[in-house]
Amino acid sequence: MSALLPPGPESKGIWGNLNEFAPNPPVYLLKLAKTYGPISRFRILNRHMYLLTDPDMIREVLVKQQEIFAKTPFDKEVLGRFLGKGLLTSDGEFHKQQRKLVQPAFHMKRIQEYAEVMVRYTDRMLGGWRDGEVRRLDEEMMALTMFIVSKTLFDADAETMERQVQAVGEAMDVVQRSSNADYRRGFPMPNWLPTRNNRERKQAAKVLADTLGGIIAERRREKTAVDHGDLLSMLLLAQGEDGGQMSDQQVLDEAVTLFAAGHETTSNALTWAWYLLSQHPEVEARLHEEVDGTLNGRLPTLHDLPNLPYTEMVIKEALRLYPPAWMLNGRSPLTDTEVGGYPIKKGSIVFISPYVMHRLPHYFDEPEAFRPERFTPELEKELPRYVYLPFGAGPRVCIGNSFAMMEAQLLLATIAQRFRFELVPGQEVVPNPLITLSPRDGLRMRLVAREAEPIYAAQKELAYALGD
Repeated sequence: MSALLPPGPESKGIWGNLNEFAPNPPVYLLKLAKTYGPISRFRILNRHMYLLTDPDMIREVLVKQQEIFAKTPFDKEVLGRFLGKGLLTSDGEFHKQQRKLVQPAFHMKRIQEYAEVMVRYTDRMLGGWRDGEVRRLDEEMMALTMFIVSKTLFDADAETMERQVQAVGEAMDVVQRSSNADYRRGFPMPNWLPTRNNRERKQAAKVLADTLGGIIAERRREKTAVDHGDLLSMLLLAQGEDGGQMSDQQVLDEAVTLFAAGHETTSNALTWAWYLLSQHPEVEARLHEEVDGTLNGRLPTLHDLPNLPYTEMVIKEALRLYPPAWMLNGRSPLTDTEVGGYPIKKGSIVFISPYVMHRLPHYFDEPEAFRPERFTPELEKELPRYVYLPFGAGPRVCIGNSFAMMEAQLLLATIAQRFRFELVPGQEVVPNPLITLSPRDGLRMRLVAREAEPIYAAQKELAYALGD
C-alpha cells in the first residue's frame, strides 16, 4: 500500500479543520476541491476525512469497493432514529435483500400510474392561489409533494385522511429538525438524556409508528392480499427468494424512508427551480413557450413528457446547482484500503458531494451560471459518468429517481401554465446545508397569474358543470 497521503490543508490543534468546515460545509469542500484536486484530506477532531471529486475514484467507492465502504456509524445512528433499518440506513446483504423487495414498487409501469394524481393535486392547489398574493413557495411545494406521496404511498386522500396525513407530515418535520440539530452539533445527543429535543423526537416517532403502523395493520387484516394501487401494497405483497415477506416493522421502516425521501427531494428541487426562473426571465420565457405550445391550455399528462424536453432540462439544471442531496452519506471503510493509489485507513470517512461535483469548472463550463441547455441529449451524453449525481450512483442510487423526475416535470409544467413568480425584495436566498439543501429562510414569492388559455378555461367550466 502506498504511503503517499493525499494533499490537504493544515490541521489545527484538537479541532482540526472543524472551525473552517462547520460554518458552511459545501463552500468549504468546494474550496478544497479547487485547491487540492481530485482527492483532498482534512481532519475533524480525531477523524480523518477525504473528499473525492474524480469520477474514477468515486466509482471505486460507490461500485467497485462498495462492500468495503459502509455507511458511517454517525449517519446510521442519527438517521436510524426515525428511519429504522430502511434502505437509506441499511448496509451489506440486508440492504441488497431489501432493495430487491422494494424495487418492484418503482417499476416504470407502476409509477406512471401516479401521473394523474400528481397533476390533480397540483391543479387543486392552484385553485386556491390568487394573483398578487405573497406565498412561501418552499412551504407550498413541501405541502403539495407531501399530499402526493401520501396518496401514492398509502392511498391517503387529502380530503378523507387529511388529519392522518397532516400528523405524519408534522411528525416528519420534528424528527428531521432533531436530526439536523445532531448534524449541526457533530454528534448525536444520547437518547436517554431528558432534553426537549429528545422528548419531541420520541413523541414524533410514536406518531409515525401509530399512524403508519395502523394503516399497515389494517392492510394485514384484509382476508386476501389486495393491491390498492399504492406503494404500500407492493411492500406488503413483496416476497423474497425464500418466499418470505417483510415484517411489519420493516414495512414501517421502508414506508417512513420513502415518505421522507419522496417529498423532500422534489419539493426542494422545485423550490430552487422557481427561484432560478425568477432570476432568469429568458429561461422562464422559453419554458412558458414550450409549455403553452405543447399543452394549449390543458392539463399535462404522462404522454406529454416527451414533448416537454426543455421543462426536463430546467429541472436537471436546478438539480445541478442546488442538489437536495448535496452530500451523499459519508462512507467509512471496514478495513484499510486504497482509492486512486492513496491509502484510506479503516474508520476514516470519505465524502462525495454532488454540490461540489456540479460546480467544478472542468466538468461544467461557467458552473455558477443557470443554463438548462447543458442537458440537451447530445451534451448530457458527453458528461463523464459519476460527475452528475443528484440521485447518487451505483448500487445505492436513489430507488425513486424516476418517480421524482416525473413528478418534478409534471408539477413544473402544470404550475408554469398558470403562474409565474417574482422574488419579494429584501430576501437573501442562501442554501442551508442540513440533511437536504433548502433556502435558509424560505422563499417568499409574489404570485403573478398568467392569462388563462381558452382551452383550459373551457376544460375547467366543463369539469365544474359535471360536478368535479
